[in-house]
Amino acid sequence: MKIYNTLTKKKEEFVPIEEGKVRMYVCGPTVYNYIHIGNARPIIVFDTVRRYFEYKGYEVNFVSNFTDVDDKIIKKANEEGVTAQEVSERYIKEFKKDTEGLNVKPATYNPKATEEISSMIDMISTLIEKGHAYEKNGTVYFKTRSFKEYGKLSKKNIDDLEAGSRIAISEEKEDPMDFVLWKPKKEGEPSWPSPWSDGRPGWHIECSVMSNKYLGEQIDIHAGGEDLIFPHHENEIAQSECCNDKEFSRYWMHNGFLNIDNKKMSKSDGNFFTVREISEQYSLQVLRFFMLNAHYRSPINFSKDLMEAAKNSLERITTATYNLEFLLESAKDIEMTEEERSIMAEIQELTRKYEAAMEDDFNTADAIAAIFEIVKVANSKTSSDNSREFISKVLEHIVKLCGILGIKAKKEEELLDETIDQLIQERQDARKNKNFARADEIRNLLIEKGIVLEDTREGVRWRRS
Repeated sequence: MKIYNTLTKKKEEFVPIEEGKVRMYVCGPTVYNYIHIGNARPIIVFDTVRRYFEYKGYEVNFVSNFTDVDDKIIKKANEEGVTAQEVSERYIKEFKKDTEGLNVKPATYNPKATEEISSMIDMISTLIEKGHAYEKNGTVYFKTRSFKEYGKLSKKNIDDLEAGSRIAISEEKEDPMDFVLWKPKKEGEPSWPSPWSDGRPGWHIECSVMSNKYLGEQIDIHAGGEDLIFPHHENEIAQSECCNDKEFSRYWMHNGFLNIDNKKMSKSDGNFFTVREISEQYSLQVLRFFMLNAHYRSPINFSKDLMEAAKNSLERITTATYNLEFLLESAKDIEMTEEERSIMAEIQELTRKYEAAMEDDFNTADAIAAIFEIVKVANSKTSSDNSREFISKVLEHIVKLCGILGIKAKKEEELLDETIDQLIQERQDARKNKNFARADEIRNLLIEKGIVLEDTREGVRWRRS
C-alpha cells in the first residue's frame, strides 16, 4: 500500500510502527458553528482511509479532536450571552448529526481541548525545561529556531518567512517566528491556572498533546486539510519532536481544497454552504459520493450540476442493487453454472482493480470506476434464470465495495406520502410546544429519507430529492 507523504513529497510504501495496527490522528473542527462542505472533505476522506485499513485487517486507533476553546467560540458566546462551553457543546452535537448523515464512523476518541489542559501545561513545562520555550509576562512562546528542522513539512525556509504572514507579531517575542503555547486570560474569557498565568493554551499545542496521550509519542499517520500544513502541522512537529526527541508522525496526509463554482468559498461572495444546508437539498450520501469521485489530493469543484451528476450516478448503483434483490426473490436454488463462475471470476478481477486503486494512495475515483464496471456486469449478465448463489454474490460484492467507501449501496425504503404528512404535522406540533429536540429528530429523519422541506406562507411543502 502506497501513501503520498507530504513530508517527503513522494509516495511511500506504508509500514506501520506496530504490525497490524494503525495510529491515526486527524485534526478536528473548532466547534462554534455548523461544519461547512469544505470541512466535510477531510472528514469523509480520512474516514474512508480508516475504513480501507480496517477492510485490510488493521486495527485502527482513530483520534480526532474538538477544539472547544477558541477566539471564535468566545466571540459567539459573548454575542449570545452564554458560556463558551454551551456554544461548543451545542455544535459538537450538531457535528455528530452531520457526520452521522455522512455515514462517518465515530472516532476511537474525540478528545476536547478543555479536558486536556493539565497535559498541555505538562508539555509546555517540558519544552521550557529543555530550552525550547520561554515565558514573557504570562505568555509562553515556542522558540522556533531551537528546532533545526523547522519547515521540513511545508518546505519553507525560516529565514525567508515574513513575520506577520499568518504569524502573530509581538514585541515580547525573542524572534518574530516564535509562536504562542500559552496566553494570559482577557476579560470575559474562560481561563485555567498555570505556572505562568491564568489563561488558556495556544491552538497548536492541543493536537500535539492529544496525539501523544491517545496514540503515543510516535504515530503512523497525521492528516488534515492542506491549509493546515503551515503553520499548524509545522508547529505540531516542532513541539512534539522537541518534547519527545523522536519523529512525531511517519506519514502526513493532506486533502486538496474545495471551491464553489470554481471560486474560493466565501460568505461575502454568497457561495458558502454548510453541510446542514446541503442536506436540505440532497441526501448526504450524495455529498459523500461526490467528494470521493475525485482523488483526495486534487482540488475539487462543487456545483449544483456536479451534485446532480453525483446523485444520478449513485442512483445507478442503488438501482442495480435493488434489481438484484428483486431477482433474488425468485432465483433458483441451484449450484452456480460454469458461465456464472466465469462471470464471478470477472468480478473478482474488478475487485482486485478496486483494491489496486485504493492501495495507490487511496484513489477513490478509480475505485468507484471499478464499482461501476461491476454494476455494468450485474445489469447485463444477471436474470431470473440465474442461481440464487450467483446473484447473491454479485450483490454482496457491490455492497461490500461501496461500504468500504462509506457508501450505502442499497436503496433506502421510501416513506409513503401519508406518513410524510403525519411526520410534518408532528414536527409542527413539536415546534409549537417548544419540543425542539423532537422537531429536529423528525426533520433529520425526513432528510435521511430524501424528503426536502420548504417553509412557505401557505405552510410547509415537501418534495422528494
